[in-house]
Amino acid sequence: MGTSSSNRQRQAKFVLAPPAIWRSIVRLQPRSEHEYALEVIIRVLRTDLFTPTVHLYDETSMSKQLRYFVFPLILIAIAVAVSATDVSAKAPPNIVLVITDDQGYGPVGRHGHPWIQTPHLDELYDSSTRFTRFLVCPTCAPTRSALMTGRHPMRNGVTHTIYERERMTLDATTLPQLLQQAGYACGIFGKWHLGDECHYQPGQRGFDEVFIHGGGGIGQAYPCSCADAPDNTYFDPIVRYNGKFVRASGFCTDVFFSAALDWMAKERDNDRPFFAYIATNAPHFPFLAPEASRQRFEQLGFGKAQAGFYGMIENIDENMGRLMRMLSEWQLMDNTVVIFMSDNGMAGGGSGKPDLTMGTAPDGSPLLPYNAEMKGLKGTVDEGGVRVPLFVRWDGHWDSGRDIDHVTAHIDILPTLVELAGATSPSDQVEGRSLVPLLKDAKSPWDDRYLFTHQGRWKTGAEPNDFQWRNFAVRNAGFRLVHNTELYDMRTDPGQTRNVIDEHPKVVADMRAAYDRWWQETRPMMVNETAPMSKVRPFHVAYQEQLDNGGIPEWRPELVVE
Repeated sequence: MGTSSSNRQRQAKFVLAPPAIWRSIVRLQPRSEHEYALEVIIRVLRTDLFTPTVHLYDETSMSKQLRYFVFPLILIAIAVAVSATDVSAKAPPNIVLVITDDQGYGPVGRHGHPWIQTPHLDELYDSSTRFTRFLVCPTCAPTRSALMTGRHPMRNGVTHTIYERERMTLDATTLPQLLQQAGYACGIFGKWHLGDECHYQPGQRGFDEVFIHGGGGIGQAYPCSCADAPDNTYFDPIVRYNGKFVRASGFCTDVFFSAALDWMAKERDNDRPFFAYIATNAPHFPFLAPEASRQRFEQLGFGKAQAGFYGMIENIDENMGRLMRMLSEWQLMDNTVVIFMSDNGMAGGGSGKPDLTMGTAPDGSPLLPYNAEMKGLKGTVDEGGVRVPLFVRWDGHWDSGRDIDHVTAHIDILPTLVELAGATSPSDQVEGRSLVPLLKDAKSPWDDRYLFTHQGRWKTGAEPNDFQWRNFAVRNAGFRLVHNTELYDMRTDPGQTRNVIDEHPKVVADMRAAYDRWWQETRPMMVNETAPMSKVRPFHVAYQEQLDNGGIPEWRPELVVE
């Protein structure tokens, strides 16, 4: 039967709200279940979820509306409240990833370092799950490329840190692009080092907020595109902020953390999670630290370089304390994953020379470099060149104070964060594995695999195949094959003191064969090997243009966090 026009006018029309409204329900601040349910009911009754268009003409009509629409709406609200409470617990977390430059594994108090003072990193260590055999690359740009793509850096074209071979292929899908698809806001603060030309910059690769220096370090410049703003320094640095240069005030590490905190303060009230990538250029050369951080080491007799290197690390620790304090004050710790790592092994030079006293403790004992009894430093393919901290903390979700001894790697970060975000990794790109099963249950199975390391850095124009069997390593759970001439049992000899290559011929043969297959597949993906050197330095050009057309404005954080 048909419906009369007057009856049609009396009907209430309900329009399902857009997905953003549902996300606003899911992203409510954590609270008790009863408060949460009440909030959802109020939002539903305010027609946040359904928009009624009701025409009421008389008391009879109103009675029918109450009977047919208002009471069912209340029932719907209650049902949504119950289900939304459950969904809230599964809402994707914010992610804060901090990566330091050249710190390595040793200079953390909880790693057994005898004299470094890192109380905030020690506290994070105590409250985190620690991956004790987490491996990266021997140098910085390759590691960052692996983090951004979930695959070996040479398969992104990154075979060096300069000379156009630090540029990450434009064919790769990046971590922030995947997180954006899952509704995240993404910000980078500090060091990018995966291409300084416009289309390689982080603002073109998935980051919404970009606050970076150029090149591989503040003030660096090479005869190619890889260069920072001219004459830049660690104090009061020039920073490229969303495409425009600004001059900040203070020490670079303090500035990068302040910018990140500023941005997070704004994002925390939005209806979307955030990903903050804080990539310090410290403690990379030149070894300069704030006077308050440097002075302690100078008073102990350290030289200028060593006082700067270790002073920068203690300054990083202070900034980690600022970060954790603010996340706690903002009541975000239950809904934020915090990750701390470094990009390669500890740098030589600034860290001192092995077995050479750098200073004297108050009790008269010598102060020596400490590398956790590992062989190798930054730039080498030994364990000490590629093993770094990985602390992962999510309060209320994962147990604290746990060590996971499985061999894990930089390529595992992307699939881990993508899983947490509820997104999907590109299967034809990502080689790593999600760490989420281990974070939930340290006893979860973890199949053995080979991890391949190559120093790269061959001369520009050389044929990479000529360097296949030089300066490389293959690692699995038990062994490390180094330079094709050394094999170490890493379970019984983690310091690599005894070469057992003649005792395990099958292990060596299997590792060599796996590495050769990997190299043959990887060589065609080294897309930057014949790239011509750029005739201009993009940061220099853009800086000069801005200087000539209005100048460089001052930048100060809106949020002041001591």
